[in-house]
Amino acid sequence: MMKYMRFRLISHMMSCLLLILIISISSGAVAEETEHESVLLHAARVFDGYNIRTNTSVLVINGRVARIDTRESLESSHVKIIDLGDSTILPGFIELHAHLSFQNIPADTVLKHGITTIRDVGGPLHKPYGGDGALRVLTSGPIITAPNGYPIPMLGDTNIATAVSTEEEARATVRDLIRGGAVVIKVALEPGGEAGAPWSSGHGHSSHGHDSSHGHHDPAVAEHAEARHPHAHDSSHAKHAWPLLPENIVRAIVDEAHKNNRQVTAHIAEVKGAQIAINAGVDEWAHMPCNVIPESLLKQAVAQNVKIVGTLDTLSKCSGIAGNARNWAALGGELLYGAEIAHPDIPRGIDAQELMYMMQMAKLGVMDVLRAATSKAGQHLSLPLLGTLQKDAPADIIAVRGDPAHNLKILEYPDLVMSDGRIVVNNFKKPHVSP
Repeated sequence: MMKYMRFRLISHMMSCLLLILIISISSGAVAEETEHESVLLHAARVFDGYNIRTNTSVLVINGRVARIDTRESLESSHVKIIDLGDSTILPGFIELHAHLSFQNIPADTVLKHGITTIRDVGGPLHKPYGGDGALRVLTSGPIITAPNGYPIPMLGDTNIATAVSTEEEARATVRDLIRGGAVVIKVALEPGGEAGAPWSSGHGHSSHGHDSSHGHHDPAVAEHAEARHPHAHDSSHAKHAWPLLPENIVRAIVDEAHKNNRQVTAHIAEVKGAQIAINAGVDEWAHMPCNVIPESLLKQAVAQNVKIVGTLDTLSKCSGIAGNARNWAALGGELLYGAEIAHPDIPRGIDAQELMYMMQMAKLGVMDVLRAATSKAGQHLSLPLLGTLQKDAPADIIAVRGDPAHNLKILEYPDLVMSDGRIVVNNFKKPHVSP
């Protein structure tokens, strides 16, 4: 019996020693792997979310930007080095108007094409997730609308819309959405019938967005059509009028959202919806309006610090889109990037055509449009480090060969993508570890 007990004791001790050895080996492996997650990126140019910098490198440690400085000052860092040569490093783009969940668009496809954060506006409700090697996904949850209001007649209400009839019901819905994880509250103020809008019938093309001429639409044509037919939508408007939320209910939605530190974005496309949004204090317009908006209303919106998410590419066939964008920018209104990913002819990633329309229609400079898709979008989401390459910012990083300031199209095909410091795409040479 004593021999058996001694054998059990020795066996137990050997097991403990083996377990300690395994843990030690594992700890060493983890430590080595963690060290290798620290990366030093060299490139000819760095856009830090604000400006283009040269002779600048980015040090990433534990999923964050640890330092951005001259190459010489960072050369001594004992980390993995990725030299990207004649390339440009940028923050991952932020897409403020997407419908991935509703349309079942693969998140990894979007991430690999340069979008590292999206805001899904009008889809299933969930808490924010991702950003750890995966696409960071924020949501509004379903759109608040009037009974049988847009988008219910077209798409139903399952996971996309919720109808309210009273102020009390509206406030309760806002609270429920916020508890479920909504980062913004979306309302629909859409009577329908706007010529050229993808959600309206009789606009000359069967799919959302535009036809095979994608990328070659001339804003001057839209302005010419606007001048010739400023009220061309009126006849179809009467045929397709959907009920709108009344101003008092929208005002209640805005008030409840603000009490809970959330903003309200409104789907609007014409004058009546714009007027309700302004009167109710809505914070953001989810689209540049499709129909012509009087300058007096645009001035009111600018005075209220309203932001507009462009979606100019999707709405490029609308008669009012170019004039509204031009007037909005001229009045000092802020235009943010959003391409409405999930529409059939919109790239499932960065949309260079959207950026080009922002430059052509709103007369913005190339730095302005890059900021609109990065640092300004992060500030708009109340996540000021997101969309930047500054100390402690999430290491959501892309890199493209060449200079996007001279060719925006290259942004659609990044050769390096990082999410929270984790490499998702790397088409450059294999990195090496400094001695």
